[in-house]
Amino acid sequence: MFITRPIQESDLASLMDLLQHAGHGLTSLPKDEKLIAEKILHSERSFLHRGNRPNGESYLFVMEEAFTGKLIGISGIISKLGGFDPVYFYRLKSEEKFSKVLGIKKTIRTLHMEKTHSGPAEICSLFLSPKYRNSQNGRFLSLSRFLFMAENEQYFEDLVIAEMRGQVNDEGHSPFWEAVGRKFMDIDFIEADYLLMKSNSFIEELLPDVPILVELLPQKAQDVIAEVHENTKPARRILEQEGFKFNNVVGIIEPGPILEARLNQVRAYKESSVIEIGEVSSDDFESDIFIISTSGRDKNFKTCLGKVFVREDGKAKIQAVTSTALKMRIGDNLRYVSLRATDKTKS
Repeated sequence: MFITRPIQESDLASLMDLLQHAGHGLTSLPKDEKLIAEKILHSERSFLHRGNRPNGESYLFVMEEAFTGKLIGISGIISKLGGFDPVYFYRLKSEEKFSKVLGIKKTIRTLHMEKTHSGPAEICSLFLSPKYRNSQNGRFLSLSRFLFMAENEQYFEDLVIAEMRGQVNDEGHSPFWEAVGRKFMDIDFIEADYLLMKSNSFIEELLPDVPILVELLPQKAQDVIAEVHENTKPARRILEQEGFKFNNVVGIIEPGPILEARLNQVRAYKESSVIEIGEVSSDDFESDIFIISTSGRDKNFKTCLGKVFVREDGKAKIQAVTSTALKMRIGDNLRYVSLRATDKTKS
């Protein structure tokens, strides 16, 4: 059994070990121990000290084996992008051109730099150890975040985005960066990506803000615009099944697609329910598999996969292993949602 929970300072060494298996696509979590330690501290503070509205809090969750504590995955949420430092991205626009004289019809694509100081929430920093990758584990790690957002909806912007990893290879080579960014900055993609974690001021200082004609770029650079890395395709499918869509927005230094959805339209959010535990059973019983979380516990938030049976009295029967993993007992409330888009089990 696996659980997800908020990251802690004591997870630093284990997280650094986990990140050794990540390529250059996990841009929000570079292999820099000092920077990762700062991110963990920011996350811990976010769970403990929040205002009445989203203000750039960052929440990191780790996935671990429930009874060994082995860390195998990580995911994150940012309550609101922007603030003092704006967020940059490219909007991909298309225009149809037609010549009656030549009898030629062409679609002209352009990339337009945009920025915002008041951005959406973002789900980010998703990484699962290669040894544990399957559709159930990846889906659980990704969707668990929405139960936390459902428990704390006032602390998140209504619009949520997910920036998908683009087609950067294992050596950190980006055809788009070579064709665009390097021309104005004289640094490679890995260095630009790292600098972006510290300050993004160089984006507006050096990148031209005029539209970029896609068709004038080298073909290899054109081909990667709005495309995801092969390893990220499963993550994209999961989010699209939950209601996320591509709206012609891509990353600024590496143009992977940015998916978006209204939080109240994300399936795992809107279909989740809170129910009181009425029975803890040591015996197995028939049930679909649900993502189950603690309810109303903030920094003690945990999730696991398990069975839920709704009794005639409206209370839930859960398995003893679930009760132990989440440290819940009869009388506590839990939140649950189907792991996949199926109807909940009813009594």
